Formats: sequence, structure tokens, C-alpha cells
Amino acid sequence: MVADALIYHPAVSHFNRFVATTVGRDKALRTIQYFARFLAWYTYRTNHPQTTVAIFETTKKQFGSVRKAMRLGKFVEHFKAAAVAADNKSLDPVLRYLAIGRQLGYAFYLSLDAIAYIDSSGIYKFASGPRLAQEAYRAWWTGLVCNILASVYTLYNLQAATKKKADSADAEKAVELKKLQSTSRATQLQLFSDLCDFTIPSTALGFITLDDGLVGLAGTTSSIIGLRSAWAKTA
Repeated sequence: MVADALIYHPAVSHFNRFVATTVGRDKALRTIQYFARFLAWYTYRTNHPQTTVAIFETTKKQFGSVRKAMRLGKFVEHFKAAAVAADNKSLDPVLRYLAIGRQLGYAFYLSLDAIAYIDSSGIYKFASGPRLAQEAYRAWWTGLVCNILASVYTLYNLQAATKKKADSADAEKAVELKKLQSTSRATQLQLFSDLCDFTIPSTALGFITLDDGLVGLAGTTSSIIGLRSAWAKTA
């Protein structure tokens, strides 16, 4: 009876739907990868045995490699999204161009990252392997910049629209105000997540100087945000 109650519990069904999605598995692995990065830094800085540090270093590398393999071919999705954004003439011109830039940045990032994975995994060694990895980071950085700018622009417009609705006592506009506030919170959360992710390619490219502990925590934070979103979508 107890076993049946556990097996048929709604949470188990929810978990199965979650892990059946590529996004769900990727976000779970990403959370572990970046938390392991933080723990590798922490255990090294606190003079733990090298064997302990090696466990987290290996976890970080292996989970990162698995995620790269899972993303193979995903660049096609982003190239298509860029084309769709370019054709969407009804979208605000600023957001449309930023969407195109974001999707192209992610598309080139995933394309170069796939080639870098083939090199790093030893399947085939490229003479320009390290440079490919750097260019992949540069493309990711570009995509994130576009997304951050789009979020800031959206929040500015939402703030103006919210102020206009707040000055009205109309019941219908009150409902619209709640929708604007909800959209604003979601946009703020996405902006925070992107800013956390922004530390990763920026550090790799040498634009800013952060240690692995801070980068690991930033990556873990954005991963948890993505994990919660993926979990909610499979409810």
C-alpha cells in the first residue's frame, strides 16, 4: 500500500514529465555542474584534500560535457527563431532587432560549442580548438547582451504603461494593471538570471575578473531559476 501510494503519487508523475523534457534534464545537470564548480573552488580554498577537490572538478567537467552532447543540433532551433523574429513586422522594432541578435548569438554559440565539444571530447582534434571555445563564449556573450537590453527596454515600457493604468479607476484597466505587474516581475526575474549568466562568458573572455566561486554561484542561481521555470511548465 505504501509503495503504491509513493509510485502513483502526483509528484512522481510530475517528476517523470519533467525529466522527459530535454530542458528539464539540462537545467538539472546545469545546476549540479555550476554548484560543483563552486564546491571545487571552495574545497580548494579551504585546504580540503586534493581527492575531495578532484571529485567536484570531475563532476563539473563531466556534467558540462554531457550537457554539450545533449545540445548538439539545437543551433537549428535558434537560427529558425531568428528568422521568425525577422519576419515579425508587428513586433516593436527595437525588440525585433534585439530578438534577432539574441537568437543569432545563441545559434552561433551552440554551433561553435558543438565543434569545440568534438575537439574537447577527443573525437576529432582541431588545431583551432581553444579559439573555437573562446569564439563560442563571445557569441553567447553577444546573445546575453541583446537579451539584457531587451529586458531593460521592456521594463521601461512596462513601467510607463503601469503608471498610466494606475491613474485610472476603471475595473477593466485594473485587470490589465495586474497583468502588466505580472509581466514586469517575470521580466525582472529573467533579467536577473541573464545578469548571473553574463558573468560566465565575461570572465572566460577576460572582460571582468571573478573567481570560480562567484562564477559557480552565479551559474547555480541562474540554473535554479531555469529549473523552477521548467518544473512549473510540466506541472
